[in-house]
Amino acid sequence: MEFKFNEKWDATLLEGIIVMVDESCERPDYDQALLDHISKKEIFSGKIGETYASALKMNSGLKEIVFVGIGTAETFKKEKWVKALAGAFKQLKKKKVTNLGVDLTPLKNVFDQERVVSRLISESLILSDYKFDDYLSERKDSTVASVYFKGLHLRDSALEEGQVLGEATLFARKLTNMPANILTPTKLAEMTVDYGQKSGFEVEIKDVESIQDLKMEAYLSVAKGSSEAPQLIVMRYTGNPKSSQRLGLVGKGLTYDSGGLSIKPTNGMVTMKDDMSGASAVIGTMGAIAQMKLPVNVTAVVAACENMISGHSYKPGDIISSMAGKSIFIGNTDAEGRLTLVDAVTYIQKHEEVDKVVDIATLTGAAVASLGTEASAIISTDDTFYTLVEKAFEKALENQWRLPIFDAYREKLKHEEADLNNSAGTPGAITAGLFIEAFVEDKPWVHIDIAGTAFKEKEDGIYSKGGTGAGVRPLYFLAKKLSK
Repeated sequence: MEFKFNEKWDATLLEGIIVMVDESCERPDYDQALLDHISKKEIFSGKIGETYASALKMNSGLKEIVFVGIGTAETFKKEKWVKALAGAFKQLKKKKVTNLGVDLTPLKNVFDQERVVSRLISESLILSDYKFDDYLSERKDSTVASVYFKGLHLRDSALEEGQVLGEATLFARKLTNMPANILTPTKLAEMTVDYGQKSGFEVEIKDVESIQDLKMEAYLSVAKGSSEAPQLIVMRYTGNPKSSQRLGLVGKGLTYDSGGLSIKPTNGMVTMKDDMSGASAVIGTMGAIAQMKLPVNVTAVVAACENMISGHSYKPGDIISSMAGKSIFIGNTDAEGRLTLVDAVTYIQKHEEVDKVVDIATLTGAAVASLGTEASAIISTDDTFYTLVEKAFEKALENQWRLPIFDAYREKLKHEEADLNNSAGTPGAITAGLFIEAFVEDKPWVHIDIAGTAFKEKEDGIYSKGGTGAGVRPLYFLAKKLSK
């Protein structure tokens, strides 16, 4: 999709137009009589988030029009505007529009942050123009080829940033949506290498022998039940060689999770290809950071593997070790993600010398039970670092909620036969996060559970059905903030 801005756009080229309308409902250049009629009928009043579609005969010919309500300066909300914009785009896409115009004229009266508008509009249209249909024999490509803007001075650099963020998020969605028989740990590693070469970050792949040499027993215990070999994926980007500071990102990379011997029911396994959404998030983030050439140093690690069943599988009741030397009692083989994460967290601290750590994972059903599918659950022991993450989520228009930490929850992790229990009971989202905390050294740390936000059961605004790419944009904005 190509974005063009021209104050004197040529309406004869346009087949469809998205028109911003505030609560005055005054846009005489787009059939004021129609707007007056639908306003009186209370069909459309210009309130934030409303849309109304029609075909209008204009001087330049018949046009498919979608009016988008932007409300007032008091009622304008970026989230509602983006959702309405996405809906309008999808309506015109169904009309086979090739050249699309977006008239932003009254937007400056309700929201005048031009850079934010520029980024959001390019990012949102790209995210809206996606559907996972890679394996259909007859794919229908989008007809939208060009998007033109008028009515607001859009910033080229912000449009570019939005486009990079949109495309990086789509790459994360693609990885999440790929079926597990195709996206094996090896395939994920290969795709990351290719993406790194294209984006500008370094990728190192460590095979099973190297993982064994690192004594990552917790990670290997999960992986050994599968015939697919684990792959430790290490990504490095050095945008500020003069700085010794380095951000560490760890993404859960279970390309498939059957639950192991604590097997999931069938309906719980169907979408378990998405159990590597944390990996998708950090890979997409690294691509966006590198493409935008942020002056920051970042290392990301993914301990990729499958959790399967065989005679080699680890078992409930086992006691295993970890790269950090701590022993772990296996109360449930379906609490596997935290086992791979703690070895990855130990590795990134010990061998990559990062100063701050963020882990992101589809970790617990408990996160979904507590927050649903609208917010990611966050745990942190560092208020200052959490505040940076909170603001990054806000900027990305992704919801999050910080869960409480009490010493009584840490007590649940203890086991009489081992240092830790991998299945410490309720509250599950918190005890799972605190299990990871037990392996974090004296560094700022944030844990993000995206079990509820990584996958959509149906289309919703900028989100298509399937993987959402949750976490890519917040982690990018975190890195950008740390680059200043």
